[in-house]
Amino acid sequence: MVIGLGLIGTGFMGKAHALAYRNARAVFGDLPETRLARLCDMPDERAQAMADQLGFASATGDWRALVADPAVDIVSITTPNGLHREMALAAIAAGKHVHCEKPLALRLEDAREMEAAAREAGVRTMVGYNYIHNPAIAHARKLVAEGAIGRPVHFRGWVDEDYQADPDLPWSWRATRAEAGLGTLGDLGCHLVSMSQILMGPIESLIADTQIIHADRPLPDGSGRAAVENEDAASAIIRYGSGAQGTLCSSRSAWGRKNRLDWELHGTKGMIAFGQERLNELQLYTNEGPAGRQGFRTILTGPEHPPYGAFCPAPGHQLGFGDLKTIEAAAFLRAIASGAPVFPDFTDALAIEAVIHAIDVSAREGRRVTL
Repeated sequence: MVIGLGLIGTGFMGKAHALAYRNARAVFGDLPETRLARLCDMPDERAQAMADQLGFASATGDWRALVADPAVDIVSITTPNGLHREMALAAIAAGKHVHCEKPLALRLEDAREMEAAAREAGVRTMVGYNYIHNPAIAHARKLVAEGAIGRPVHFRGWVDEDYQADPDLPWSWRATRAEAGLGTLGDLGCHLVSMSQILMGPIESLIADTQIIHADRPLPDGSGRAAVENEDAASAIIRYGSGAQGTLCSSRSAWGRKNRLDWELHGTKGMIAFGQERLNELQLYTNEGPAGRQGFRTILTGPEHPPYGAFCPAPGHQLGFGDLKTIEAAAFLRAIASGAPVFPDFTDALAIEAVIHAIDVSAREGRRVTL
């Protein structure tokens, strides 16, 4: 079986997708062959240059031509958020499988349309929440399921970066709801929600607040300033369906934070802590033994934490961002070949993104929102 990949977009995430699909079979072995069939970017000259660099068989500046290409089985969408809906719906209508970066769309109603279209067409889908494919996170889920920390009662999470911290950073499309949708919630907060829900289960309700830290920014041409329409920071107090509670906080204007996605999961017998900037480690505390000997212990991921061993036979040698994307691509290829379930698909992503939109609604309307 040979699966043809069509990639739309060659920025940070586009390159990550290309490398992941190129490497997946070499890492895991039990996957169908992936042919890098076609690449799309603009202008045509960039598309051709990137196709040559990444090893794609052909290039185009027209994404519709890529979707229509019979050599393409998977359409991988790594464009700005506002383009996801149109591209995904066209790919689904053409009978293609779709791997779409998060979030699905700018508006929740658009995400619902995409999810319904994929479900009705019977195509396979995957959404780029690659942090949850970390072997350390899989081990944390295992610890929770085994009762290592007792009954989960509270989740406390933060996701922060500083790419919008500078008040003199020029205004861009990222500041508008029409082109970017939500701010830190759509870019960062959704990752935290995905992590929270796979560990704690679905969120039942929440109450939230948001903040625009820099009300306006200088226009790139120096002609004045333009308003920032979406949130720089957001916080929510949440209640899970299990009865557990928690807090979620996100900021894109947190000086010094580069990829901070930290959480603590508290249980009746202990707790687990994780930090994305040290993504190969878990901290585990269990209330066992003499009080004078109790304390946190570091679990460093290795071959005992699948699928780490597929990359490296030695513990402590570290996986990285690109490796998590390779695990994600491998899961999608395996699901297409076998018909097995895949997570997170459009249906799973819709549930994640319903939460970030509920946070936005709660903040704007000043009320608790039930999901």
